Amino acid sequence: MRIALLTEGGYPYATGESHAWCDRLVRGLTGHEFAVHALTTHPRQEAGPPPELPAHVRLAHTAPLWGALSGAHLRPAGERRTRTAARRERRRFAEHFADLATALTADRTAGPDGFMIDKADRFAAGLYGLADLARTHGGLPALLCSEDAVRILEAACRGPRALPAVHGAQVRDLLTVTEQLERALRPLSLDWYGETPDGLGGADLCHATSGGAAALPGLLAKRFFGTPLLVTEYGVRLREHYLAHAAAPLTAPVRALLAAFHGALAAETYARAALITPGNTHARRWQQRCGADPARLRTVYEGMDAAPFAAVADAAADDPKTLVWVGAIEPDKDLIGLLHAFAEIRRAEPAATLRIIGGDGHDPRAPGYRSHCRALAAQLFPDEAADDHTVGENPVSFEEIGGPEVPTLEDAYASAAVLVLSSVVEGFPRSLVEAMFCGRATVSTDAGAVCEVIGGTGLVVPPRNPHALAEACRALLGDPGRRVRLGAAARARALELFTVEQNIAAFRGIYLELISHAPGRPAASGAAYADGVPRPFDSPAESQVPGHWAAAPAGHTPSWAAGEGPDDAGVPAGAAAGAPCTGRGEGS
Repeated sequence: MRIALLTEGGYPYATGESHAWCDRLVRGLTGHEFAVHALTTHPRQEAGPPPELPAHVRLAHTAPLWGALSGAHLRPAGERRTRTAARRERRRFAEHFADLATALTADRTAGPDGFMIDKADRFAAGLYGLADLARTHGGLPALLCSEDAVRILEAACRGPRALPAVHGAQVRDLLTVTEQLERALRPLSLDWYGETPDGLGGADLCHATSGGAAALPGLLAKRFFGTPLLVTEYGVRLREHYLAHAAAPLTAPVRALLAAFHGALAAETYARAALITPGNTHARRWQQRCGADPARLRTVYEGMDAAPFAAVADAAADDPKTLVWVGAIEPDKDLIGLLHAFAEIRRAEPAATLRIIGGDGHDPRAPGYRSHCRALAAQLFPDEAADDHTVGENPVSFEEIGGPEVPTLEDAYASAAVLVLSSVVEGFPRSLVEAMFCGRATVSTDAGAVCEVIGGTGLVVPPRNPHALAEACRALLGDPGRRVRLGAAARARALELFTVEQNIAAFRGIYLELISHAPGRPAASGAAYADGVPRPFDSPAESQVPGHWAAAPAGHTPSWAAGEGPDDAGVPAGAAAGAPCTGRGEGS
């Protein structure tokens, strides 16, 4: 089948785990055709030669969410822009943008006149109204940055039902918000929506690899063509926006308006998606709080490559008493708490050592935080020489992957008696899964999806509790047999739940399930159904399975589908009276 893969700031341009997951997915599902529709978030993502893709994957479109949007990316206007057409366009824009602005600024409570605003309906009306305007007239980016947009947003902020946080919005705040909205709503204006092989109208399924802007093209494809939308979130996009806005130097009105927009977009995405696949229960809870129907939520764990860790030797009862922490050094990881816990551990286990392995994270505070951690380690554990002729050593070391002591990530886990995670904020803890692949016992704080990943194969303590962290580490360091048993159980759990193979198998089934339940569509020529009613199962899952036995000549109707009575292959009378199943569009 034809899959439109919708990405934002990731595949095929960016490196990192987002790119790796998409690459593993498309390489594992070679029986489908993938067309990548990529939104880039930084100029460097489009610099250099085009990325190399597998034979069954093509880069259909690319558009930037940064800088100015060039005319090459815009959908062509549907009519010549006369003066009358321009006035009509501005009137339609004012109507739809007012709906959007009202949804973003309205309080949840009723206004002075007792009228309750349905924010979700107003947001959807504004969003799809702007999409229709962009489709017929074009020019939406310029309108979103116009003085009209600022005045409409200002009127909504000053309205009687507006949120208290936006009442004091100044002109500079409104300009900032309209600029951000123009970038976030750019997918409405793109030329991605034709019924050509590269257009979303020619896809059997849209798979958005995150919420937010990446899901917007999928929402429009569903509205324009009825294409089912699958949304996968391994890191909840709405949560990422909240964290980014909290750290950014934004005023309260700007923060409130942008939070309202991203929250409304997430709710609309979850409401329209045929299926949502969170990467863990932590993400699932976020989605449910935003209104996602639990019946359309299906957890699919992120697949990780276990092969590099297969060569790591099994944990032994006589391993040195080494604690290892692996990750990006930033405040959310609470290494300060870990160092205080290690000071308590050393009093009971003088031979214990702590290796902190990792570079600075993306948090702008990371370099200063790393320096602070080094200073605290030097203060808590001053270098002590055994005699006048030796150099003192600190039991805490700060190292990076690729250094002389830790050439590879596997070497880091191989040196661990216990893997420690001390985070206060966490999403999906990749370092824990990697340690589990290596058969290592773990001690973790209860943050994000930690408990879900660990199950009963490791010790979990409350975050920001150095004493509890120290007690759990001491318990494992003092009981080698327990470490070995927990490590073996952890490896078995990780190989069962968190491998690339289980991830690909899950999506293979999901693709076939969604397309088999999607209503069939007439061919791209525009021919309508004989009775005007779309037929479900017009493109059965079996027709998508590769193999010569599933292929049929054009226009051929199988004998079992052409029967008239109950004796024909068990098909009830009249069941095959409609048009034959010829697949969705012009083939799979």
